[in-house]
Amino acid sequence: MIKINEQIPDVSLQAYHQDQVKDIKLTDYRGQWLILMFYPADFTFVCPTELADVAKKYAEIQAAGGEVLSVSTDTVFVHKAWHDASPVIKEIQFPMLADPTGRLAKKLGVYIKEEGLALRGTFIFSPEGLLKTMEIHNNSIGRSAEELLRKLQAAKFVEEHGGEVCPASWKPGSNTLKPGLDLVGKI
Repeated sequence: MIKINEQIPDVSLQAYHQDQVKDIKLTDYRGQWLILMFYPADFTFVCPTELADVAKKYAEIQAAGGEVLSVSTDTVFVHKAWHDASPVIKEIQFPMLADPTGRLAKKLGVYIKEEGLALRGTFIFSPEGLLKTMEIHNNSIGRSAEELLRKLQAAKFVEEHGGEVCPASWKPGSNTLKPGLDLVGKI
């Protein structure tokens, strides 16, 4: 399983994006913040709520220098069918990666072998391709796009302001800490 500050896997997958099937290589996203958002399967219950939530924050994520790739073990043809059938999924502007063999899900430690599905895993990679944050949920627990955006903003701030760290619930414009200079208990 990948660990914090390790390189993004050099993997190419097909994606359904803008009414087309495209080949996407993860390392092509070097130079920008990349969010991989795994979900179990198309045509399910929690998954469209999460994807719709991220779709609402997509412009803010892009403004923060990020790109989102959603990923499931479905094929691109299932992604297309879901897109064509669901008004909610039609609103998604980011690529929907297909990982039908679970190759990427296995590399990132979210593959459920017995089910052939992925856990809800979110991974944020720096412009250098280094993993900066990850969270993995039970498939019954949905994620928050607001928190995803906050984590992206915090990771970006820390990367750009060497020596400063972001305390709990930090948001842009809030105070940061400088380890060694700020005293414990001051928070």
